[in-house]
Amino acid sequence: MKKVLASLVLAAGIVWGAVSFGVSIGPPPPARVVAVPPSPGPGYTWVGGYWYPVSGRYVWHDGYWSRPPYEGAVWVGPRHDGRMYYNGYWDGSHGRIEHDHRWDHDRDRDWRH
Repeated sequence: MKKVLASLVLAAGIVWGAVSFGVSIGPPPPARVVAVPPSPGPGYTWVGGYWYPVSGRYVWHDGYWSRPPYEGAVWVGPRHDGRMYYNGYWDGSHGRIEHDHRWDHDRDRDWRH
């Protein structure tokens, strides 16, 4: 009896684990065209504006000047391949650094350094 019960629990877990739910909102709207302001100084990289998903819709994030997390890192912008959205990130010889939208609340964070 224990073997039958264990088998049923395992089978239910496999079946339930194979089911997933998601919301697809499709590709984002076209990027906005804006004039890039002058760089605040050497060592800054322009991170162009982009759409990113929030709660089933796209929200525009204005472009901004930022210092890379380490020298030589380059910004790889977010993209949508027609099926999935991929966040932007910094990449280079010291590895990939994921973009953190919490940084966005302090837009002048790089100007103080």
